[in-house]
Amino acid sequence: MSSKSPQAAAAMSRNNFMGLIKTMRLRQWTKSLIVYAALVFDGKLFVPDLFLKTTGIFLAFCLLSSSVYILNDLVDIEKDRQHPRKRARPLASGQLDLRVAATAAVLLAVIAIVAAFAVNTWAGVILLIYLAQNFAYSFQLKNVVIIDVMVLALGFLLRVMAGVAVVQVENFSPWLYVCVTLLALFLGFGKRRQEIVLLEDDAGNHRSSLLEYNLPLLDQIIGMVVTATLVAYTFYSFDATTALAHSRMLLTVPFVFYFLTRYLYLVHVKHLGGAPDELLIEDRPLLVNSALWAVSVVLLIYVWK
Repeated sequence: MSSKSPQAAAAMSRNNFMGLIKTMRLRQWTKSLIVYAALVFDGKLFVPDLFLKTTGIFLAFCLLSSSVYILNDLVDIEKDRQHPRKRARPLASGQLDLRVAATAAVLLAVIAIVAAFAVNTWAGVILLIYLAQNFAYSFQLKNVVIIDVMVLALGFLLRVMAGVAVVQVENFSPWLYVCVTLLALFLGFGKRRQEIVLLEDDAGNHRSSLLEYNLPLLDQIIGMVVTATLVAYTFYSFDATTALAHSRMLLTVPFVFYFLTRYLYLVHVKHLGGAPDELLIEDRPLLVNSALWAVSVVLLIYVWK
């Protein structure tokens, strides 16, 4: 009996560790890469000090976002158990102990915010706002139709703003704020659409705001946001303050057009879009297109002068 106890304890520790890593959703850390936008588009990508500071804020957002994911799963544990895909999550399935998850969420948040303040005071304030926003989302705003997606989009905007605070931009165009917000709205409403398609009549049991959505409404919203995104990016790329590249950035518009239309194809034809972060990585055409866009932006800003 005593010989089995250490083995059982070790197995439990392994389960908790693996469950915690999965709940932290390391793959979704890619969302925080938008922090580098200010550095890239202000023409300061190769300034070592600013690159290191931006990387510090990127890591802080990664840790804080993982804390938020754990919080969301703690709040939604019962609803996730009714979801065909989310029921396998460590907290919903019982793999991860609730106390371990709660402790990790607090520690990750504290480390992230302290690190952010150490890098830049305003960036630290923005991370605090991000945390407060997600608290409000987890406990209330996720159930308010349309506002739920707008709050998620705000999270991306705050990441960009934190990067701007660190870099102290000189040529950064405000149009990029608009583009990032609209793109986040596009992905968010696309996710809501996929949730309704996947859950069908059980959608309201998972999130009450889904009862307020329907496919015709979401399709109209998505169409409006897609059009606005493409127009905003075109204006952005034509803006003379766009990180020293000026109107040459118009050459990147086809990549944005393909991204939007390819994503619409995946949502409407392939019935995907429930996990935008995974889709951006797993769909090879989207991944290649995004890589080509990034390379083109760097070449236009730093090489073609």
